[in-house]
Order: sequence, then structure tokens, then C-alpha cells
Amino acid sequence: MTAVLRRRRLFGVAGAVFCGWLLLGAAALLTAGCGQDHPGPPQAPGDTLIEPEHVVVQHLLIGFQGSVPGREIGRSRLSAHGLAESLFEGARAGGDFDALVRLNTDDSYPGIYGMSNLGVPPNPAADPREYPRSSMIPAFGNVGFRLRVGEYGLAEYDPKDSPYGWHIIKRLR
Repeated sequence: MTAVLRRRRLFGVAGAVFCGWLLLGAAALLTAGCGQDHPGPPQAPGDTLIEPEHVVVQHLLIGFQGSVPGREIGRSRLSAHGLAESLFEGARAGGDFDALVRLNTDDSYPGIYGMSNLGVPPNPAADPREYPRSSMIPAFGNVGFRLRVGEYGLAEYDPKDSPYGWHIIKRLR
């Protein structure tokens, strides 16, 4: 904030407001995660992320022409990207995620999966739909295991790590 105050002296109030908006925009980009995956808010400096042994997530898949085997999807890759970003922001803003999944997913509804982490065997007694993380696409686990319960993350399309399209993921448990 001191940078904004210093700029106020140089550029006046309008300049300080503009610089403040730039700083807020940069913070929003960092919070959203500018890289491959958007796993939710970053950890506090010095925090060590300890991934849980098991998670349950719900996801919404946004695919594009030819990305999901056995599905006829008419949208282009560019259109899919825009739709995924829009739905992700809608979910984070408090939209009914279950309804978003039901109306938009290119996977089967309800899209709820349990995953056991690397080196942890699945527990079918606790959740018969639990799969080993290693059997899922890498981006799905990379985002899902970083989320806190109730948080949303976005696994962006990547031919290697997320080949079916964009996955909007909410951690349920």
C-alpha cells in the first residue's frame, strides 16, 4: 500500500487509484493462479501444503471438438476455454455448483469422485467410487488435493496433463 501512497504524491489521486487498481489486479491474478492449474487461494508464506490421504471432489468438464472420446461436442477449443473460465468464476462467486455441473458437464453427472493420494490404497469400504490418484489425469489430482473443503479449482486444458478439456473442481470432503 505504501507504493500506492508514494505514487499519489507523484501522480495525484487519479494516479494513485489507477496504481491501486493495478496492484489489486495483480493480486487477483496471483490468487487465481496464473499457471497451469488454478487450485484456489495460495498458501500463506511459510505454510507447507500437506495433502490429505483421501479427497472427494465434484467436477465439471468442459471439452471441445474431439477432446472427449465418445462425446459429440460442437464447441471450439477457444469457446471451451471462455466457457470454462466463466463457469469457474460463477462457481467461485457462489453459483449452485451442482446445477452448473448438471447443465454444463461433458462428463457424466454428478461427476463426484473419491481419490486416494499417491502411495495410499483406495478405501472401498468408506467410498466405493474411490480411485487411486495415479489412475486419474495428473491435473485432476494436482488441483483436487490442493483444495480445502468447499474450495474451487480449475485444471486447465493441457494435452498431457488434462487432455479432455478444462476441469472445474470443488472439494466436497
